Amino acid sequence: MVYRKLRMFARVMVRAVNLRVVVTWSVAATLLVLVGLAMRHNNNQVEGNFLRTAARPLDALQRVPPEPLAEPRQQDVVEGNNNRVGSGKRCDSEKWVEGLPPLYIITPTYPRAEQVPELTRTGQTLMHVNNVVWIVSEDAAVATKAVVQYLNESILNTIYLRVQMPVKYKKVKNKPRGVANRMAGLNWIREHAKDGVLYFADDDNTYDIRIFQQMRWTRKVSMFPVGLVTKLGVSTPIVKEGKVVGFYDGWIAKRKFPVDMAGFAVNVQYLLERPLASMPYKVGYEEDGFMKSLGIKASEIEPLAFNCTKIWVWHTQTKKNEPAIPVNRTRATFGSNLDIISEQLWRGTGTNS
Repeated sequence: MVYRKLRMFARVMVRAVNLRVVVTWSVAATLLVLVGLAMRHNNNQVEGNFLRTAARPLDALQRVPPEPLAEPRQQDVVEGNNNRVGSGKRCDSEKWVEGLPPLYIITPTYPRAEQVPELTRTGQTLMHVNNVVWIVSEDAAVATKAVVQYLNESILNTIYLRVQMPVKYKKVKNKPRGVANRMAGLNWIREHAKDGVLYFADDDNTYDIRIFQQMRWTRKVSMFPVGLVTKLGVSTPIVKEGKVVGFYDGWIAKRKFPVDMAGFAVNVQYLLERPLASMPYKVGYEEDGFMKSLGIKASEIEPLAFNCTKIWVWHTQTKKNEPAIPVNRTRATFGSNLDIISEQLWRGTGTNS
């Protein structure tokens, strides 16, 4: 009898202990779950509009892509019957030094796959130069959206012009490219500038900022070497005892001033005193004709780059590229960053890329 009572008591105690263990483990498990949820909530807090947790690739593909940057509003836009559009934007105040002569950089350009990359390279160089007004003159029927957006987003003081080559020159075999665009830049300078120096900087060249530092002080017309031109590898004035006595160029062709378009700079006041100065629509003779219209003499030319012993400008030229193949719309690409990137790819003329 006593044994039976002890056995029943033992069973009751075991059940009580098991129940206590179950309750303890249940409480512990509940606490762990609550702690885990709290930590997950903290990790998912937004910091600077970005989630700290990593998203799965599948989730990333299914998410709505972010909105592209809003295109900055253009200022002082004017469009006339001469098929020209102009827009201007103020530059970073830190890049404008009072009392320093401004540089008016005229860059002719035209729509192509390499257009924005080459303008970017030129713009990145000009960002290191103070008091620059960058006049980008495009030969296009419609303003290239990517170019306008790049110029508006730049911290440079930019002017955008759209000027097409006259129709009669489009029909000839050797087209005088860029003349109308450079002349439009000159006309803008005549209307808005009073002093400083102008320079024709093609977008397919490479520039050392030292040439801009020196040309800024041009009194009339300065000249300097340009590398990677013709089989000679350079186009440069011949300088003796600080004076220009001739020209070294791979194509002289009875030109009085056989120089490259990137090899000279002109004082703005000197230009303004010669309202008839212009550039001819004649392939190969644009530079020579412009120099003649300025009435400059070889003895008056100011040789820069340490008497033309340094090459600080190169006619590099970028490899031509074909239009990009359209993005293949699949489940993997739809709703991804390619929705935005595809709009920035060069798709050929007539697409307003």
